[in-house]
Amino acid sequence: MERWINLFNDLLQRKETILISLYKTIELTTVVSITGFVMGLLLFFLFINSNGIVRKVVKSYVSFFVGTPLLIWLFVAYYGLPQQGIHLSANAVAIIGFTLNVGAYNCSYLLSGYNGMEADEITASIVQGFTSFQRFRFIILPQAFIAALPSLTNQVINNLKDSTIVFLIGYSDFFNQIQEVAASNFLFFRTYLVAVAVYFVLICVIIMLSRKLEKKLMITRVMS
Repeated sequence: MERWINLFNDLLQRKETILISLYKTIELTTVVSITGFVMGLLLFFLFINSNGIVRKVVKSYVSFFVGTPLLIWLFVAYYGLPQQGIHLSANAVAIIGFTLNVGAYNCSYLLSGYNGMEADEITASIVQGFTSFQRFRFIILPQAFIAALPSLTNQVINNLKDSTIVFLIGYSDFFNQIQEVAASNFLFFRTYLVAVAVYFVLICVIIMLSRKLEKKLMITRVMS
């Protein structure tokens, strides 16, 4: 019990720094989830509305980034690019690296949702004179998004979990601060358990928000 008391005293002494780092972790997760979704949306649109060459480029992009570790690209951008005369901040590297990687995954999720759609709906929209953008906006995207929502939610959760590696490029996130606490008090097991609890709570919040969104979208779809 005494060790837990010592740990919480350490956490209280560093509470301002820890709260700032926690905010930065939530902020990074939020930003890359949004930019990654926009990137995935763009790739998805290009894939279903372009010719064979563009489709092959998009497919190659998705396969390339899904098949390579995110950490390597963070290292390439943060440690490799300066040798080529390009210097980016840790924040910029994290956002760019995550966006390129997450966009590939989100595109694949949306494509899976699209492939599960009834072909008759798309055919009917073409007969009715819908443009390619109108088909995408009113027919394809809503259904593909709803179908892909569980996978997209899992990706947001993965973004949060993957944020624990950004300290390796000098980004001061929540996990980095927790490591400093553990290194100062040597209570590694208890300190990391606290970190697990915090990340678990954040994941529960993401799941709760996703379920509310899914319920709202389903109600809207039924009413329409």
